[in-house]
Amino acid sequence: MSEQENSWINNPALGGIDPAKLQTLLAMARQAQGMSQSELMPFLMSASQSQDGEMSFNKDETDAIINALKSGRSPQEIRKIDRILSIMKTAGKSIAASH
Repeated sequence: MSEQENSWINNPALGGIDPAKLQTLLAMARQAQGMSQSELMPFLMSASQSQDGEMSFNKDETDAIINALKSGRSPQEIRKIDRILSIMKTAGKSIAASH
């Protein structure tokens, strides 16, 4: 993963997030590198389904992370991020409704 791809982790907006959480995010980003969109969706859905005792992120942390990831990206990349988030939200609602 290049320095530019890691630059989001140093965004000042993430200053209030536990450094251990940020390191977990960085490790996940490294795992996801090179995945196609069809591979990325199951990976992100799995990662977003917190199990007992696992790390989770509150809404403010999640919003800060998303904004940091969008920072400095092209409009096309931002649209792709938004599309993935929309799919994840929709999938999350259908998972919650089935339980």
